Amino acid sequence: MANVKTAISVDKPLFDEVDALAQEMEVSRSYLFTLAAREYIQRHKSQKMLEAVNAAHDDVPDPAGESLQTRMRSKHRELVADQW
Repeated sequence: MANVKTAISVDKPLFDEVDALAQEMEVSRSYLFTLAAREYIQRHKSQKMLEAVNAAHDDVPDPAGESLQTRMRSKHRELVADQW
C-alpha cells in the first residue's frame, strides 16, 4: 500500500502528548496518527451502523402499543370469525 505524506497542524500541548506517547510505544508519530485515524474511522462506522440499526427498529411499537395491537387483533378475529 502506498503511503501519502501530509502536513497537519495541531496545538502544541496535543503534539507534546502525541510525541510522548509515540516514544512510550516506540513507534513513529506518523504511525501513531495512523492508528488514531483508523480507530476514529472505525468508531464513526460503528456509530453509523448503530444509528441504522436503531432506525430500522424505530417502527417497533412500545409495550403499550404492542398490548393495544394484540387486543385489536383479537377483536378483529372475533369480528371475522363467522365470515370464514
